[in-house]
Amino acid sequence: MYNIKLNSYTPQPNPATSDRIVAAHYYPAWKKGAAGLHEGFDDLAEDFPDRTPLMGYYDEENPEVCDWEIKWAVEHGINCFIYCWYRMPENVGKPVTVKDLRCGHGLHEALFNAKFQKFMKFAIMFEADPRWGGTDETDIVENLMPFWMENYFKRENYLIIDNKPVIFVYQQRRLENECFKSVQSQRESFDACREYAKRFGFDGLIFAVCNAGADKKAHDELMERGYDFRFGYNSGYNSPCDFYSDEDAIINGQCKIFQNNLSIDNTAFIPTPACFQDPTPRFTKRWNDLGYRYRQWSNIWYLSPEKYKELLKKLKEITDTLPEDAWARKIMMIDNWNEWDEGHFVAPSHKFGFKYLQAIREVLTECNNLPDYILPHDQGFDGYNKSWKTPDFSDVCEKKLKEKIIKINKNIATY
Repeated sequence: MYNIKLNSYTPQPNPATSDRIVAAHYYPAWKKGAAGLHEGFDDLAEDFPDRTPLMGYYDEENPEVCDWEIKWAVEHGINCFIYCWYRMPENVGKPVTVKDLRCGHGLHEALFNAKFQKFMKFAIMFEADPRWGGTDETDIVENLMPFWMENYFKRENYLIIDNKPVIFVYQQRRLENECFKSVQSQRESFDACREYAKRFGFDGLIFAVCNAGADKKAHDELMERGYDFRFGYNSGYNSPCDFYSDEDAIINGQCKIFQNNLSIDNTAFIPTPACFQDPTPRFTKRWNDLGYRYRQWSNIWYLSPEKYKELLKKLKEITDTLPEDAWARKIMMIDNWNEWDEGHFVAPSHKFGFKYLQAIREVLTECNNLPDYILPHDQGFDGYNKSWKTPDFSDVCEKKLKEKIIKINKNIATY
């Protein structure tokens, strides 16, 4: 049945049921030229073929690509994508338009035109890194909130809890050092945003901050600044260690980080189980030429899909013991859907197939569905790669087939 088109479009998703929000971080940088700081799939082709997505290299702005991602995600329990949201620096203090965004295609071109978007919740993570635009007491209410409200919060599939849209924030340090004048001014600004949301029928807003450090003083200040809970872009397990190849130690390390944070406040921190960490492809000449010195880890670690499943089980067991009002009873984050070059992803790949997704489904859902593992190329859906100079799926398969034939011939000759 290879390359026989039995469907006219991506088959409709058959979602699994979960008792919580399972939200995967989503890095929308896979449109040609969109990332700016790296070359996307072109950085991976020669030296990292194992990181080839199972659908092949793709143009992320294509809504049909997004529909395949939605299908694979929701059939394995991931029911929310948290999109990194970047604003260009020159836009601060001005009304926001889609043209003022970096990587805005992930939402505005792909998700918002996807046929299956109703199956997937989404939220934004405001990136306040110094490379991108920050905000201030006036700008956040007069420019950011109107754009977020009209483009995101009003959509039926935006992540809303207790009638409050959820906003995730990355790089709080930039906000406290450069953007807001004081702890009080940040809280007042957030409260003003909550009042703005009430004018549109919401009961306020929920602000979450990326901070996985188990420091009580820092935690207390973040709560004073107006945040509702903390999270990590990954588990927080990023430091070089002597046991990076010991998977059980990695599992225990991630669980310990979560428990240390719970010891500070067992209601205001959520877990982010991480599958592996290997950012080697990010260290490109272009990246360094731009003057950015991305942190390098001397010891790169991996959790096999089987060990990742153990980690998920342990973290779920911990969350199930928490108070009913704990945020970790409502949300578990996944690190990460598609950080292909930064080296942490659960999306289907040539190296791991669907194994990480299967681990998520088996632990975090009722397993009350049958995922469809038919790939796009199996049904004749090709042409998702119109931009990249790197090979598409058929080229990768042909190369692998030739390598296997050469290996077989060598074995026959040796025999």
